[in-house]
Amino acid sequence: MKILVTGGAGYIGSITAYELKRTGHEVVIFDSLHHGDKNRIQDFELIIGETTDYNVLVDVFRSHHIDAVIHFAAWIEMGESMQNPGKYFYNNVYGSLQLLRAMVDSGVLQLVFSSTAGVYGTPERIPIAEDDRKVPLNPYGESKLMVEKMLNWYSEIHQLRSISIRYFNAAGAFLDGSLGEAHEPESHLIPNVIRALKENREFTLFGDDYETYDGTCVRDYIHVLDLASAHIVALEALASGHATDVYNAGTGNGYSNRDVVSMIEKVSKQQVRVSVQPRRPGDAAILVADSSKLQSQLHWQPQYSDLETIIQSAWKWHNR
Repeated sequence: MKILVTGGAGYIGSITAYELKRTGHEVVIFDSLHHGDKNRIQDFELIIGETTDYNVLVDVFRSHHIDAVIHFAAWIEMGESMQNPGKYFYNNVYGSLQLLRAMVDSGVLQLVFSSTAGVYGTPERIPIAEDDRKVPLNPYGESKLMVEKMLNWYSEIHQLRSISIRYFNAAGAFLDGSLGEAHEPESHLIPNVIRALKENREFTLFGDDYETYDGTCVRDYIHVLDLASAHIVALEALASGHATDVYNAGTGNGYSNRDVVSMIEKVSKQQVRVSVQPRRPGDAAILVADSSKLQSQLHWQPQYSDLETIIQSAWKWHNR
């Protein structure tokens, strides 16, 4: 299949593009390069553009004979979305709407959507299942939930079939460290701990008084290669006629912030200096996904998402 990967010059998008290529698919990257890096995707055709530009998208679909889309293009900073919600609704929601319009008008009717477990908000139970209550805590999560709702209507009215993948914490890199996580600003735990260690400074840990086994937040980390494979099995399910659906992607296991720091110390053979500060507003104590539906229905299994493999690959990437 010939796949358009929106946001394909970013962290998860670029690694998914390489995994698509490895499994025999042809890939075209569509990215604004506001945060993406064209050096990550030198092996692919890159089209620079905005998902908010309907006419450009229609031209891409018709000139490149695209079969399906994997849609990663979105602003992703939860904190920033609380300061500038319009930016998130314009790009994430309006941009997705223009993408869906262009797909329907071009006869491209299969899409895998990179969603977020942030649609759930504060969970009522752990692990979190797909049919649990959805009350996002910020405009970022709300924007993703709005797109999921649009996808349901586009499926019913226009027969555009989609699968949304909800996940919490993507982490890690190619196992050889050749391609990995790079955001500016960086808000994710693992790269920030590694950066603090490499720069010989303290790492700030927010909150050690949560109701968890060591007082720090617990999260479900998924290796980026496993996340890429979740998007690819979803794509292949759509190609086989699968109906519109939603799946969590995770391991069902949680690691605490202190677990992450300890594993980085083990892999690096160095000690991390930690400064504990008060909790950040909105951080839940435990977020762990129930991905049994994805595993049972689409036969997906995480292969690389144990914490040591995640940290080893991330450490190689940051020390390449």
